Amino acid sequence: METKIRDVCREFKIKGEYLSYEEITIGNVNKTYKVNFRNDDGSVSSYVVQEVNTYVFKSPEQVMENIANVTEFIHSKKPDELSLHYYHTIDHKTYIFDKTGFWRLFNYIPSATYNVCDDLEIVCNAGTAFGEFQMLLSDFDASKLHETIPHFHNTIKRYEKLIADANDDPCGRLKEVKEELEWLLSVKDKACTMTRMRNNGELPLRVTHNDTKINNVLFDKKTKKALVVIDLDTVMPGLVGHDFGDAIRFATNYVEEDCKDYEKAGVNLDVFTAFTKGFIKQTVHTLTENELNTLALGGFVLACELSTRFLDDYIIGDKYFKIRYPEHNLVRTRCQIALAKDMLTKMDRMNEIVMTFAKQYR
Repeated sequence: METKIRDVCREFKIKGEYLSYEEITIGNVNKTYKVNFRNDDGSVSSYVVQEVNTYVFKSPEQVMENIANVTEFIHSKKPDELSLHYYHTIDHKTYIFDKTGFWRLFNYIPSATYNVCDDLEIVCNAGTAFGEFQMLLSDFDASKLHETIPHFHNTIKRYEKLIADANDDPCGRLKEVKEELEWLLSVKDKACTMTRMRNNGELPLRVTHNDTKINNVLFDKKTKKALVVIDLDTVMPGLVGHDFGDAIRFATNYVEEDCKDYEKAGVNLDVFTAFTKGFIKQTVHTLTENELNTLALGGFVLACELSTRFLDDYIIGDKYFKIRYPEHNLVRTRCQIALAKDMLTKMDRMNEIVMTFAKQYR
């Protein structure tokens, strides 16, 4: 592996004396390595080499084309500030695709990351980072991006698949999940609101990150300020409310998304307020009224959508999501449903928080 990593770096025109590499174990999809080189002046430079999972990403060239377009556009907006930089090969490609795999290389940024966090300053700064991402790309033509995962947040289609698989009941599990299925169907109309609005032209297509967890933001270790948004593999055209909603779904929940004590799931409004403050401050001048009005709804939509995906996977025999025990997807389903129910009870307050910051920063 060391020889291959060194050869990859040379393909990307990295100069200097190769020193070492170490695997970065954060992340569940791609294989990631930090690689160190000594420069001619004696200083050490570090880079990130990744082997992209081509089973997950069926069209990795399109993934890289999206990433290159977005990162270069962001860099053009703030050329003197820190940003992700993907290196090019001699033939000016941002990747190597050979018999050993699909490889890319970008700059290593010393930083801190957080899988979960109850520090409201850091949460606010995460909201700022994802908000800035939206703001900087607000005038990028999202239709120029590849839809690398078709219908990723098409909630209508997610429900259609759940219903079809429940009718087929291939593993005989439907009898175990009738209560969960019944509740999800009872809120289907509300959960599909944003997809329906998009189909009717009431919400604009934006560049969306589609994995807006707090651990996809790098932070300064000393100041806690956000440095850069990372993990751009799922950048696609989409709705800003889906990005905001997924961040809220993940960050505000009192418990992990697969907590067996799922009745404890719910929205921490202090965390919601902190994230929303940072996000709205950056985006308020770029969002339409319909987008602002559906931000809080986005959390509920994403909780329901993920519930349909977990439940559907359980019904068909756990084919998509990795499970650690037989009922894992069912536990995930119940936890997301509990979160969605709590969001419904707090929706008015969540909308008030959004509008308060919108008025403050306009």
